[in-house]
Amino acid sequence: MSPQIIYRILDANLDRAREALRTIEEWCRFGIEEVSLCDRCKHMRQELALWHKEEFRRARNTPDDPATGLSHANESVRADVQAVLRANMGRLQEALRVLEEYSKVIDPTMGEAMKQMRYQVYTLESQLLTHEVTNIGEIRRQKLQAANLYLVTMPVENIVSVVESALQGGVQIVQYRQKDGEDGTRYAIAQQLCEICHKYEALFLVNDRVDIAIAVGADGIHVGQTDLPVSAVRQILNAHGGDASQYIIGQSTTNPQELEIALNNHVDYVGVGPVHATPTKPNKSASGHEYVNYAAENINIPWFAIGGLDEHNLEAAIAAGAKRVAVVRALMKAEHPDLIAKQMRSLLFST
Repeated sequence: MSPQIIYRILDANLDRAREALRTIEEWCRFGIEEVSLCDRCKHMRQELALWHKEEFRRARNTPDDPATGLSHANESVRADVQAVLRANMGRLQEALRVLEEYSKVIDPTMGEAMKQMRYQVYTLESQLLTHEVTNIGEIRRQKLQAANLYLVTMPVENIVSVVESALQGGVQIVQYRQKDGEDGTRYAIAQQLCEICHKYEALFLVNDRVDIAIAVGADGIHVGQTDLPVSAVRQILNAHGGDASQYIIGQSTTNPQELEIALNNHVDYVGVGPVHATPTKPNKSASGHEYVNYAAENINIPWFAIGGLDEHNLEAAIAAGAKRVAVVRALMKAEHPDLIAKQMRSLLFST
């Protein structure tokens, strides 16, 4: 076998590993300002550069590479910084493994060096993730800021599979809302929904029940105007959840007066509606597009228009100023929640 083939493999993966390292290094430098981790990334990049021999570079043949046009849908969008770091850690580890195996053919010393570096990367990943855990509130708020499609559940058969389908269609936040039933059942469902949301890198919130939210590891709590006061929610989270600032807290509003209360509570986001009459809020009259327009002009934190919204009337809400929406029946009652979610995301992205 011609060594040129091996050289091309080594050249490609040296580039790949160095690019991934630089991506991680930039976050260590500017994101968390951790000099020691930044220096470790830089040192590994420099070591890889020393192994990047000229004969490897000369073997490069990008125009004839049949895989240059290949890509995966997940590569075009990253949910947040954590997803960027996770993707590049995986890319780095894979590249180092390729370098370790193929360099054994031409230089076992290089193979051993790549093996040792791969072990260093496992340690780096562990330290970086440990650091990220301390900033989980920041990560959650980055996801909140990036989200534009929010699902609020209602009791349906196969609730977990319905929610998973919606997540596959692009839902970025799920709120488990279940006012009735046994606590054991609610806890079990919340636990399953939390796991499935985190599998798809979506936020999982629980309506009102702070105890269940803490127990299942939810990302936050949503309360209405007549539920537990936000101050009480924070008190419970501080006492039993560790640190209230690490959690997302949202609150429903139906008019400017309730909005003022929510903003004074310093919540992370607000719901704005109901835009249309909905059986989810039988005692609330529709606030219409007028309140959506008011929200667009007066709210600086993330807000979600909600109430009877679906793929047919979404454009009117967008025209009134909505950039983020929360839906219930449009997805929970859909035959194919994934397709409806994709349609709604497409409409939101086109604005």
